[in-house]
Amino acid sequence: MLPPDRWIAHLDMDAFYASVELLRYPQLKGEAVVIGGRRADAPQQLEDGRWKYARLRDYTGRGVVTTSTYAARDLGVFSAMGLMKAALRAPDAILLPADFDRYRHYSRLFKAAVAEVAPVIEDRGIDEIYIDLSDVPGVRDAVGHDPLGGVKAVAREIKNSVARATGLTCSIGITPNKLLSKIASELDKPDGITVLTLADIPTRIWPLAVRRINGIGPKAGDKLVKLGLQTVGDIAAADAGWLIEQFGESYGQWLHAASHGRDDRPIVTHSEPVSVSRETTFERDLHAVHDKARLGQILDELCERLAQDLARKRYAGKTVGIKLRFEGFVTVTRDQTLTRAVTTAADIRRAVGLCLKRVTFDKRLRLMGVRIGNLVHASEVLPLAPERAPAAERENLPLF
Repeated sequence: MLPPDRWIAHLDMDAFYASVELLRYPQLKGEAVVIGGRRADAPQQLEDGRWKYARLRDYTGRGVVTTSTYAARDLGVFSAMGLMKAALRAPDAILLPADFDRYRHYSRLFKAAVAEVAPVIEDRGIDEIYIDLSDVPGVRDAVGHDPLGGVKAVAREIKNSVARATGLTCSIGITPNKLLSKIASELDKPDGITVLTLADIPTRIWPLAVRRINGIGPKAGDKLVKLGLQTVGDIAAADAGWLIEQFGESYGQWLHAASHGRDDRPIVTHSEPVSVSRETTFERDLHAVHDKARLGQILDELCERLAQDLARKRYAGKTVGIKLRFEGFVTVTRDQTLTRAVTTAADIRRAVGLCLKRVTFDKRLRLMGVRIGNLVHASEVLPLAPERAPAAERENLPLF
C-alpha cells in the first residue's frame, strides 16, 4: 500500500489545440470549432474588418480532426474522427488549420509555469504532465492536519500560474498514484480540480466505464463488456484468477490491481526518446510516377521538419526509416542503419532514398512518414563529412 502522504497530480490542458487557437481568434469563444484543416482553411480578414471562416460542410478530403472545442464535442465531433464524418454531425462548425509550432510554444510555457511551483514533473506529451506534489511546500506542511486543503491550495496555485503564463485553463486530478490521477483529471473538465483518496474509489471510480482506465484499449474493453464487466467496479468484483484465465497472467493481474486503484509507478523526470518521426496523409492518393514531383516535395518537407525536431531536441540518429501506406490500407516500412549518426535534412533524405529502393510501388500512396531512431545526443556526434551512399547506389536513387 502506498503511503497516504504521497500525492501525484495529472495536469491536462483543456482542449489544448483549440484553446490556443481561440487566443488568436477570441471572437470564436463558445463556437463549435474544429482543428485539422489545411493551410487553405485559415481565416481571412475582409476589408471591413470581419473574418471569413472555412466551414466543415465545405471540406472534402481524408483529413481527420486533431481536436475540437467543447461546443463541437457537444455535437459529437471528437479527435481522430474523419473530417467528412464530422461534417455530417456539425456542418456549420468552423474549420481551422493546425499550427503545431504554436502549440509546442504554449506547451513549453505551461510546463515552465508548473515547474516554478512544483519542479518534479514527468512529461507525457504536448498537453499533459504528471507532477509529484508530495514534497511541495503547502502539501508537505499540511500533512497531519489538513492534507486535502494543502493539496487543493497548491493545485489552485498551479492553475493560476498556468493561466498567467498562457491565458489557458487546465484540469488537475490529484490522488496517491498516476493511474487514479489520470482518471481524476477527466472527472471535472474543463477547468477542474479533483482530489481523491483510496477511500473514494468505490464512489468515484468503480461506477465508471471500463475504458476510463488508461491501459484498457478498444479490444480489451469490448472483451470485458462481452464478459459482462461494464464498469470498473465490475472488474474489481471479479475473481483475480478468472481474470488471469481470460486475459493472461500479466494483463489479468494488472486489470485486478488497476480496478482497485493500485499503481506504484514512480514519477519519471527524464527519459530518452526512442525515435523521432514525421508523417502526413495526402488529400488524394498519389501515383509514384505521375505525382513524382509532388511526392519528392513532400518527402523533402518531412525530412526538413525531422531535422528541425532533432536540432530542437539536440539528438542525432543512426537508423532512418520510411513508412508508406498504399491504397487498401497496406502499410510498408523500411529502415536503413548508417555508419554514423546524422542530423541534417540532406543526410536523412539520402538514407530515405536507400530505403525507397527496397519498396515496390505498384499502388497509389495515401500516407508517407519518415522516422529516425537509434538516437544519441548531438554532442556525441563528431563533425564528419556528410553521410554518402556508395557510388553505385547514388547512380540509381529511386523515384522521388
